[in-house]
Amino acid sequence: MNYAELNSSSAEPPAASVAEQYRALLYRRWLLLCALGLTVLILVATDLTTGPAAFGLKDVLGGLLNPEKLNQAQAVILWDIRLPYALMAVMVGGCLGLAGAEMQTVLNNPLASPFTLGVASAACLGAALAIAFGGAVTFIPLNVLVPVAAFIFAAASTMLIQLLARFYGAGVGTLVLFGIAVYFTMNSLIWLVQYVASADTVQQIVFWTMGSLARATWSKVGIVAAILAICLPFALRSVWLLTTLRNGEDHARSLGIAVERLRMRVLLRASLLTGVAIAFVGEIGFIGLVAPHMARLVFGEDHRFYLPASALAGALLMSFASVISKILVPGVVLPVGVVTALIGIPLFLALILSRRGGVA
Repeated sequence: MNYAELNSSSAEPPAASVAEQYRALLYRRWLLLCALGLTVLILVATDLTTGPAAFGLKDVLGGLLNPEKLNQAQAVILWDIRLPYALMAVMVGGCLGLAGAEMQTVLNNPLASPFTLGVASAACLGAALAIAFGGAVTFIPLNVLVPVAAFIFAAASTMLIQLLARFYGAGVGTLVLFGIAVYFTMNSLIWLVQYVASADTVQQIVFWTMGSLARATWSKVGIVAAILAICLPFALRSVWLLTTLRNGEDHARSLGIAVERLRMRVLLRASLLTGVAIAFVGEIGFIGLVAPHMARLVFGEDHRFYLPASALAGALLMSFASVISKILVPGVVLPVGVVTALIGIPLFLALILSRRGGVA
């Protein structure tokens, strides 16, 4: 082999080598995704064993596999209290993590989330109105009216932000500013509802806005799981569009992607996920903000892995918060929304510092 042939062979790696590297990268990402799912399962098992009543892991596994071996009290604790509680944490975390990941992508803003854009506050306002006045104006049961009202208000806030941005010809930066304005407006209206409501209703609203998994039932878990199961496949169908969008709106438009239509679909889907999740457990902060950043650090911008990883990261954070809420103060179960804030703030700051001052 002469010098020219040697130089050309060393300059360009064989195509087979590039393909093997790509397959190895995909294999590692699948392993990491499976490891993340396994961690969530471990936290769920820990959640089932945590609480005032003594339940070891062996007792929990035995009760799940052979329920007839449990006495009546143990069966009620495991199947009617702890299992819905733990599964609701996973479903709500998954909904908020997925919603936050999609919002950060279509708005091209690392601070976008259902919490910071006012979608969560709008859902809270709808639920607060249903709690305060729903029983007097409709015959619909509250367990149906509250999630419906939460979704309607969440979707309405998203539509309002989009209409304002389109009317003023604003970009994604102004869209985020509109969302922050909606956030403060909705919080003010929630305070107004509390001011005019009765004392018992105010107590319910205040407890509800703190966020709690204590109201979890099998029917509520089923509703949230169904919404997540419906929205996740639609999100996964858009992975290539969303990945392309991360390279810039002009680049996406040049490839024939209808950016405005894609953004509207994603924001409505995020509103559905947020409204239903929050309607059953109350306002939960930071999950939709922090979980996507955790997933992005590990999986990058490949939305085939980034979106499911964000959902799993949200489930992991919520399960971890659920466990902490039961052990932080012995004998007391703290509102999980308080715990997510306590966990989310330092974790988000750590993510910022790990990127040397930036989260983009």
